[in-house]
Amino acid sequence: MSNFNNTLIQVVREGMGDGDQFLSMTLIASYFRILQEEGQLPRIIVFYNSGVKLLVEDSPVLEALKNLEANGVVLIACKTCLNHYGILDNIQVGKCGTMYDIIELQGKADKVITL
Repeated sequence: MSNFNNTLIQVVREGMGDGDQFLSMTLIASYFRILQEEGQLPRIIVFYNSGVKLLVEDSPVLEALKNLEANGVVLIACKTCLNHYGILDNIQVGKCGTMYDIIELQGKADKVITL
């Protein structure tokens, strides 16, 4: 059983960590893959700011996110952020939510992890 059962992960940038963009994308891809492989599935992953770019066509982590969603992980993208980047129509996985939705989900989670 996963110790992430009622965990919310928030992805706030396009990648993981600051610094080299290639390394950031490599790290986030590895993170999502290992969550799946190890069965450490969070209940929800929310994406805001440039993190929403991971949910659109041509994202290098799109397949990993589709796999997580297929295994019951809820993926929520900030609609304001998608609109800001002009990519609302390009979302390929997950669903749009508002900041109200994100705040409500954060409040219900036992643990919040920010990447």
